Amino acid sequence: MSNVLSHITAALLAVLLLFLFPAMQSAQREEDFRALAAYNSLMQFTDAVRNKGYISPDMYEDFAGELEAAGAVYDIELEHRHKKYHPEYDDPADSGTFKGDFTVVYDAYYTQDILPVIFPSSSAASDPGLRRYKLEAGDYLKVTLERRSRSSFDVFSDVLYGLTPGSGITQHLSYGGMVLNEDY
Repeated sequence: MSNVLSHITAALLAVLLLFLFPAMQSAQREEDFRALAAYNSLMQFTDAVRNKGYISPDMYEDFAGELEAAGAVYDIELEHRHKKYHPEYDDPADSGTFKGDFTVVYDAYYTQDILPVIFPSSSAASDPGLRRYKLEAGDYLKVTLERRSRSSFDVFSDVLYGLTPGSGITQHLSYGGMVLNEDY
């Protein structure tokens, strides 16, 4: 009886080492390539926006197409923080009480504020110049990607490590910085 049990154990280990381990390594390498391609697209898009000072419909659609070509489905989240200077007064009603100092305040605009400017619902704004979301030099832009799709690596990990589907770590990629130029 112990001889049969050792043969079954040896066969399971052989299957694990000969088939499952290389498949897992291949899936992990493929996942790394997808993440690298997505991060490369994220950096190119964000740097282009920071250098040009605007987001055009073509730029956004090209970025979304590159992410789709990378082989995964991502949610794109945009955050624009617009810098404003507020003068400080002892008495705000009296301009003669200016303290000689300014407070920097950031107004934040998110994806739900930006996309209606780029893709308006009315057909009146068919001019591409009007469909640009403009940023100013000194503003901050941050683009975050959250992966919604599951890869073969996720499936292998769930099976091998005994996780329930969807309980794995979600992939977030983030990149941003200060807008450097206003090229519009």
